[in-house]
Amino acid sequence: MFVSARSFEEYRSMFSLSESDLSLRILDCPGGAASFVAGAGERGVDAIAADPRYGPDRKTLGTLALRENEHKHRELLEHREDFVWTWFDGPEQYTRLRSHSARVFDADIRTRPERYVDGALPDLPFPDRSFDLVLSSHLLFSYGRQLNEDFHRRSLLELVRLSRWQVRIYPLFLHLDFKRYPALDRMRAMLAEYNVTSRVERVEYAFDPGDQEMLILECAERSALPQDEPEPASGSGSYDPVRWRHLESPARSGGLP
Repeated sequence: MFVSARSFEEYRSMFSLSESDLSLRILDCPGGAASFVAGAGERGVDAIAADPRYGPDRKTLGTLALRENEHKHRELLEHREDFVWTWFDGPEQYTRLRSHSARVFDADIRTRPERYVDGALPDLPFPDRSFDLVLSSHLLFSYGRQLNEDFHRRSLLELVRLSRWQVRIYPLFLHLDFKRYPALDRMRAMLAEYNVTSRVERVEYAFDPGDQEMLILECAERSALPQDEPEPASGSGSYDPVRWRHLESPARSGGLP
């Protein structure tokens, strides 16, 4: 799987993030080398990223993203006609913006390491309903040929477990295939069993053919999930009063968009 360095502005476009959305507590999973959390921090947005690459070798991730970006640039030059150039105006701008994003990510993960949590789907190290809005890009559905339906089912339920409001997933197409994930309807039906409604919405972002839709999961009224666990009590070893400070106040009934 690629290590990509998508920017804060790409995230805004991929997930149709409004100013109201950015007032919420947000999880980006998997975060890769994206600079969304860095850009969020500059704007006062409360955002955390989780990725299995945020372990001991996290400081090499930005460099790896730059190297992959160089490789991608050669591919874009050779196969320019295979991509959609509406959000980016061409390979040169794509490479310049992604390289800048990788450097922003690298600086932020070094200066704010607490915002980058070592964790992998389908089991993430956060209490239930830790976030208002959960974003997930370019893993679920994208790697539907490599990751089986059970992984998708468990991962979707895990993202729902962590959200007090919505989960947004982008894109809905298989990586390099440009066909919609074949089990999407089955996944949506499974989620409906837990009172999680879903809808597909068009977004402005485009790069690969067909990738202009995201899936939105409504989590506020969900029923109990198979892996639901009690939230850790204050003072337990896994409870961080700074990271989880929002859990100490009532949920924003009517405060969510």
